[in-house]
Amino acid sequence: MLEAAARKGVVVRIVTFPESTHTAAEAARAVGAELGQIVKSLVFVAPDEDGGLQPIIVLASGANRVDVSRLAAVVGESGIRRATAREAAALTGFVIGGIPPVGHARPVRVVMDPDLGRFPTVWAAAGTQNAVFEVPPATLRVLANAIVAPIAEEPPQDGRVADTSESSTAAAPSGA
Repeated sequence: MLEAAARKGVVVRIVTFPESTHTAAEAARAVGAELGQIVKSLVFVAPDEDGGLQPIIVLASGANRVDVSRLAAVVGESGIRRATAREAAALTGFVIGGIPPVGHARPVRVVMDPDLGRFPTVWAAAGTQNAVFEVPPATLRVLANAIVAPIAEEPPQDGRVADTSESSTAAAPSGA
């Protein structure tokens, strides 16, 4: 992960915690940030022409849930679905709860939630379930070579609070 950032000219300072930052809420508590500042690195897959799976990483605000229909429209893949934990690890080289936005085992398409841009900095997973790094959203976009597109579910219109408990697949604050 550090090498991938360095190749783009970005120096990243990784912060490690004794406790897990696997979920967005855990990450937000650990770093003292708002839930929305946590980057959830979520792995989705779409079938490829060879019968395999093509990974798509979504960098979502910790306060949002991904609308799979919106994501499918953005990436032009009708058969998209959430990756299993095993698939996510095999396709990225990292385990769920620690998946960083960069440095994956193979090339991946990355889509970034525009809500992350509301903050001066955000926190993303750094490769393990208890390591994160802080980065400005614009730098995160460049690091991940991400396209920015609206992929979050719309908030409920009936006054209920949306469930944002989606596990982060990006270590602590990054997927957390």
